[in-house]
Amino acid sequence: MEGNSLKNKKLFLLDMDGTLYLDGDLFPCTLPFLKKIEEIGGEYLFLTNNSSKSAQSYVEKLNKMGIEATLSQFVTSVQATAKHLLAHHSEELIYVAGTESLKKELREAGLQITDTLEGGNFDAITCLLCGFDTELTFKKLDDCSRLLTRGVTFIATNPDWVCPTAYGYVPDCGSVCEMLFRATGKRPRFIGKPQPDMVYMALEKTGYKKEEALLIGDRLYTDIACALNAGIDGAFVLSGEGTIADIEKTGVNPTYILKDVGELTALLS
Repeated sequence: MEGNSLKNKKLFLLDMDGTLYLDGDLFPCTLPFLKKIEEIGGEYLFLTNNSSKSAQSYVEKLNKMGIEATLSQFVTSVQATAKHLLAHHSEELIYVAGTESLKKELREAGLQITDTLEGGNFDAITCLLCGFDTELTFKKLDDCSRLLTRGVTFIATNPDWVCPTAYGYVPDCGSVCEMLFRATGKRPRFIGKPQPDMVYMALEKTGYKKEEALLIGDRLYTDIACALNAGIDGAFVLSGEGTIADIEKTGVNPTYILKDVGELTALLS
C-alpha cells in the first residue's frame, strides 16, 4: 500500500503494549526511536485502547521505564468514550461495567453513572457501557445481561479480544462483549480503535494534517484499521501480537510493515 513519504511525517501516534514495550519490559529500540522523532522536529502522542487504567497511571508506568511522558501526550479510549457519551447520553443514567478508575474518570467528565441495579436504577438506566474490566465479577455480567435483555443502548470502550501479558494474553473488553452477545444477542457500538475518533482527537489536539500523521501499532484489527479508517498512514510492527499471516486473514493492509520501531528509526534517518 502506498502512503505519504515518511519525510512528511511530523505526528507519530503510538500504540504502547507490543509496540514500545511488552508488559513491563521496554524494547531496547524504543528510546532511540522517540529521540529520533524529537531530532526531526516531530511530535508523538500515545494512543491506548486500555480502559482499565487512567492516563496518569500510564504516565507513571512510562516514567519508570525511562520515557518522559505527560498527561497531555495521551489520547485514550476512555477520553473518546466520555466525549461520545457527553454528546449523545449526557442526561441519561449509565451503568458502567468497568474498573473503579474508569468510573472515576467518567464521573469527573460530568456523566451520570452507576454500577448497581438497586434503588430503582434498573428502570432508570438507559445505557450500558462496558470497558476492559480487570475487576470483573459474575454479578456484573448478570447485571449487563438483565439490562441488555431489557433493550438499553450498548456501548463499549474497545473491541480488543486480548490484552498482552508477560506470559501470553488475558481476555479484554471484546471478549467479554462476545460473551454478552452469546447470552443476549446484543452487540455494542465500540468507541476505541479501530474507530477513527482517537485519531481525530489527536489531529485536533495538535493541529497537524492527516498526511503528516503516522499511526504505529502491533495489531491490524485495531491499530492499523484505525489509521485506515481515519485516512492516515499506518505502520504495522511485528514486535507484539500481530503477524504477517494476519494481513491475509484480516484483509487490513498497512502502509508500512516493520520488524519494530527500531527499523522505523533507521528509515527516519
